[in-house]
Amino acid sequence: MDFDQTADQTADRIADQNSDRTDAYLRRIGADRPTAPTTHALRDLHLAHLLAVPFENLSIHLGENIELTDDALVAKVVDAHRGGFCYELNGAFAALLTSLGFEVTLLQARVYDDTGTPGIPYDHLALRVRTSDGGDWLADVGFGTHSHFPLAYGERGEQQDPGGTFRITETAEGDLDVSRDGKAQYVVDRRPRALGDFTSGAWWHRTSPTSHFTRSLVCSMLTGTGRITLSGRTLTTTTAGERHTAELATDAEVLDAYATHFGITLKQVPQVRKTASPGGDVTS
Repeated sequence: MDFDQTADQTADRIADQNSDRTDAYLRRIGADRPTAPTTHALRDLHLAHLLAVPFENLSIHLGENIELTDDALVAKVVDAHRGGFCYELNGAFAALLTSLGFEVTLLQARVYDDTGTPGIPYDHLALRVRTSDGGDWLADVGFGTHSHFPLAYGERGEQQDPGGTFRITETAEGDLDVSRDGKAQYVVDRRPRALGDFTSGAWWHRTSPTSHFTRSLVCSMLTGTGRITLSGRTLTTTTAGERHTAELATDAEVLDAYATHFGITLKQVPQVRKTASPGGDVTS
């Protein structure tokens, strides 16, 4: 067997493994493999991801490592049947889209607080996705309550979505402000980034005492009729705009809620740490 033949066989084996991984991811979110990386396919995948993979910060309070690599992020979503926060969810989604032929660019964003002040650089990871039929989209499956479908990247008027009325506007500095129902959500830097660039932002969010992720527990997912959220021991179900809350009295009830509503099996109930841990750096 000559070198070229061996190289071809190795390439075929790697391609088969990658294809199997992609199929496993698609099964995880209950989506069919698209025949082409079109706008319609992107919309279907975006919504399917939101309906299947929760936005959650449990790793921070369980002392679990967060590794910003494609393999680690996909393994967490697919093999561990978990969710994550923005770096994990959009990072994993980017890997899936790329494997399906979409052109994906990672973008860093700064999230506005309640006073309208943007947060730290690399506060958030969002995706610019180009499709084979000429579409150019801002995709985001890692911002909790947000648009159900990707937003048109070049559109500057109002964009109607089941999640609200969205608008993308250019700032004086050339960045993009994203607003929902008239309230600024985050500001996007349009320069392409690599996954490893977000290491500092992810580290800050999982260790800083001022990060809202170290001060609270959240596990939230879009449903066909609204949204379901478990914050500590409070289970909130929103159906057709009506909110219902229930306080879970025991650890067994909390663990059952994670399993029943989010498909997450835990051995222990996550507890908010009194102080942020300095250990367990994020690796890229």
